[in-house]
Amino acid sequence: MTSNELFAGRVERLRQLMGERGYDAVVLRNNPDLRWLTGARSVFDDEVAHTALVTADGLWLHTDSRYYNSFVERMGEDTPWQLDMDVVSPAAWAARRILATRSRVVAVEDTCDLAFYDALCHECGQASIAPAFPRLHGDICDLRMVKDDDELELLREAQRITDRSFEYICGYIKPGMTEQQIRAELENWMLSNGADGLSFDTIIASGPNGANPHARPGARQVQEGDLIVMDYGALYQDYHADMTRTVCLGEPSDEQRQVYDVVRRAHEECAAAVRPGVIGSDIHNLSVKIISDAGYGAYYGHGLGHGVGIEIHEHPGFGRGWNKPVPAGSVVTIEPGIYLPGKFGIRLEDCGVVTENGYEPFTGPSHDLRVIEV
Repeated sequence: MTSNELFAGRVERLRQLMGERGYDAVVLRNNPDLRWLTGARSVFDDEVAHTALVTADGLWLHTDSRYYNSFVERMGEDTPWQLDMDVVSPAAWAARRILATRSRVVAVEDTCDLAFYDALCHECGQASIAPAFPRLHGDICDLRMVKDDDELELLREAQRITDRSFEYICGYIKPGMTEQQIRAELENWMLSNGADGLSFDTIIASGPNGANPHARPGARQVQEGDLIVMDYGALYQDYHADMTRTVCLGEPSDEQRQVYDVVRRAHEECAAAVRPGVIGSDIHNLSVKIISDAGYGAYYGHGLGHGVGIEIHEHPGFGRGWNKPVPAGSVVTIEPGIYLPGKFGIRLEDCGVVTENGYEPFTGPSHDLRVIEV
C-alpha cells in the first residue's frame, strides 16, 4: 500500500461518517487530526495555524508561509489535498470554501476555539450564507483509535528509542546527582539517538518526591536507598512513546520490595485480562481491587491507562470513565501505582496494542525491580 493509499483510507473513514451524519463538509483545525488525515510528518507544532475543509469529493488545506514548503515536501506532488497559503484569516478562508462548495451542513470540531467559531459565523454572514454548524464531539479521535500498520511501526520505533534510553540512564545515575541532572541527561540521550522530540515533560521523582504521581524534577539529590520513578517517552515522526520504570539506587528495603510486588502484580494481571471489546473501566476496576486487597487502595487514585498515538493522551482508555469497549488495534498504556506520602512512590507502565490475542506491549525493559549498584 502506498502512502497516498494509506491516507486516502483514513479520509474515506471520515467521509463515511459524514455521509452517515448528513454533513456536506467538515472544517478541521485540530493538529493531531490533520496529521492523521494528511500524513504530513514533522510539520505540526503547538500553533493552531492550519485549516482544512473536507467534502465528499474535495480536500483543501490552508496554512501560511512558515509551513507551506514543509507541507509540499512531506505530502508530495501527487497528494489529493489542494494546498494554499493565501494571506487571509482562517475563518475567511473557510467561509470562502464553504461558499464555493455550496455546503449547507458543515460540521466543526468542538476542539476549535470560540474566537474562530465566532469569526467563521461572521464571515459566513458577510458572504450571505447561513450553513448549519453541528459539532463533532471527539468523533475523529474515535476514528483514530484503531491504528494501522504504519502507525504501529512508528509507535514501536518511538518505544525502541525509549527502551534504549532506559538502559543508558540506569548506567548513568549515581548518588548525589539531582533529579534535573538525570532528566537533562536522559532527554539529551533520546534527542541524540533518534528521537524527534519528547512525548511530554519527563518525570524524574526520587525518594518522597515519588509519592507525587506528576512530580516535576527538581534540585533534590538522589541518595542510596531511594526509589526513583522515571516516566518519559520519545517522540518519533509525531508518534509518542510512554513508559514508566521505578528503579532503586542500592538495595531496596523489604517494604519497598513488598509494595513493588503489589504494583507489578496489578500490572500483569490487568494486562492478562485485556481482550478486544473489553470495557476500559472494568480493567481499571480490576487494578483497584488488586491494590485495595493488598491494603494500599488509599494510595492509588489515578486511572490505569490511556490511549497513545499522535497525542500522548487519546482514546480509548483503561480508566474509570471509559465505559465503552476497547477495540482491537488500539494502543493503550497500563500503569498502576502506589504512592506513600513522605516515603516513596512506585509506578510500572507499559504501552502496547490490543490484539485479537490480548495485550501486546511495545515496552521492552523487564518488570523486575532494577537495582542500580552504588
